[in-house]
Amino acid sequence: MKIAIGCDHGGISLKGEIVPLLQELGHTVDDKGCFSTESVDYPDFAKAVCTQVQNGDCDRGILICGTGVGMSMVANRCEGIRAALGNELFTARMSREHNDANVLCLGARVVGPGLAAEIVRAWVSTEFAGGRHQRRIDMF
Repeated sequence: MKIAIGCDHGGISLKGEIVPLLQELGHTVDDKGCFSTESVDYPDFAKAVCTQVQNGDCDRGILICGTGVGMSMVANRCEGIRAALGNELFTARMSREHNDANVLCLGARVVGPGLAAEIVRAWVSTEFAGGRHQRRIDMF
């Protein structure tokens, strides 16, 4: 799978943990930034990742900021994006199985690297169940 990833300055450290994990799991990563702890505007990075998913250049996206909330708000304004705030395992898994989430948002100040790794593993490995859930997604 090809996964776009982006963060703001609050998520740079966690992104540094997630990129090698995705690669270790066999995924190709398209890192859209940011690349330093200097203050940046998170909507720029959310839009960059979402554009990759919208265009089909990437299968899914991961966005990281301090809480994950700002990134999820921007991402969900992008047509065709179903972004889920997944700061714990059950929600991350269900966001894929029931909602076919194509973008995962994480809060670097909410989850540590260990839990974030578990969340990402669950999210990338969970398949969409389809069926009645597809009918609901078609209603968007």
